Amino acid sequence: MVSGFRGAAEGAIGARVWGVGALVQAVGDTLAARFGTCVVRGELSGFTRAASGHGYFTLKDEHGQAGIRCAMFRRALSQVDFAPAEGMLVEARGQLAVYEARGELQLVVEGLQRAGAGALYEQFLRLKARLAAEGLFDEARKRAIPGYPRRVALITSPQAAALRDVLTALARRAPHVEVVLLPCAVQGAEAPPQIVQALTSLALAHHGGVRFDAAVLCRGGGSLEDLWAFNDERVVRAIVGCPVPLVCGVGHETDVTLSDFAADLRAPTPTAAAELVARDRGAALAELAAHARHLHHRVHLRLDNLAQRQDSVALRLARPGQVLGQHRQRLALLGHRLPAATRVSVEQAGRDVPQWQARLQRAADAQLGRQQQVLAHLATRLQALDPQRVLERGYARLSDAQGQPLSSVSQAHAGQDVQAVLADGVLRMRVTATPGPSGGG
Repeated sequence: MVSGFRGAAEGAIGARVWGVGALVQAVGDTLAARFGTCVVRGELSGFTRAASGHGYFTLKDEHGQAGIRCAMFRRALSQVDFAPAEGMLVEARGQLAVYEARGELQLVVEGLQRAGAGALYEQFLRLKARLAAEGLFDEARKRAIPGYPRRVALITSPQAAALRDVLTALARRAPHVEVVLLPCAVQGAEAPPQIVQALTSLALAHHGGVRFDAAVLCRGGGSLEDLWAFNDERVVRAIVGCPVPLVCGVGHETDVTLSDFAADLRAPTPTAAAELVARDRGAALAELAAHARHLHHRVHLRLDNLAQRQDSVALRLARPGQVLGQHRQRLALLGHRLPAATRVSVEQAGRDVPQWQARLQRAADAQLGRQQQVLAHLATRLQALDPQRVLERGYARLSDAQGQPLSSVSQAHAGQDVQAVLADGVLRMRVTATPGPSGGG
């Protein structure tokens, strides 16, 4: 054992000692010689464009289990004919190298082209379309956020920087608002069930008597994989079932998740979510002060008007004799004007009488003509219905000796006296025979 250890030590002492820079450079040269220019297929993640114009991002496999850092210099990036987006599936052509400052492996990209949408992004689009078809994202079901909440539920991780941002914004804008933290993970496989559990606890507390006016679901920015918990179908359905209006402030302004579509209101950042859920106390107090000043001005104006009216009435009451004298003068003036006005009215009416007489005569003549036409028409109809006209055509009306009309042979019998009324007189007759049973006479 001792001799073996001594041999290993002597071998290590005899090995070459590398400097850090030399070793990194040697590894880089080896990679360049071994791989040369290569094409890598993967999903874009965390793309940023520096002020210098260079682009930096990570290429990940479709399962998110492996990744490689990429750098694309301004000249090469300017040749890209599309806007790189999170989750986009691309093919990057470049050379492997080692970033000497940190000793990290990276791909220096010389060309970039799309290879279709990334697997995660495709999954995002499919789930979005299915949930939208169910109506979970409809604007009609979304509720307005109350302007002056008293208790707000905050759903996020206690270690998240977004928690501090939201609490700071609420303390500055509305320190009177009570904030209740419902802790949960906001990243990783355990995040979706914890977020759902937090929303369930909120619903139970709200229905159990601890009333909430609004809720905020938030976390800071990150890649598509980092924010994937907020694209989970369980989380989306829990947001839709939340009993209070919910503001979703997940990621930065360009980050969009399915939770944003399901929430009652989307905020571009967690701080913006805090600003949307609680109105600034200073602005509200300023508005109240403006209303108070306006009310104060209107009240004083009304009091001034009433005081002037009171002074006027007081002056009139102080000299009642003068007021009565003014009324007497006015009454006398009206008395002098009344006969003249009456005379003028009578003269005007007298001038109008002939005109009204002419109009009345014309109306009476027209009415008389119409009535005469109606009378002539009725007379014609009456003549047409006169029984005498029928008798003049050769017909007779039979009746018995008492004057009762005979309309059937069965009403007469042999030896009976009857009379026939003709157009110019009456004939008295006697029945000699009546028809027998067979109808003969």
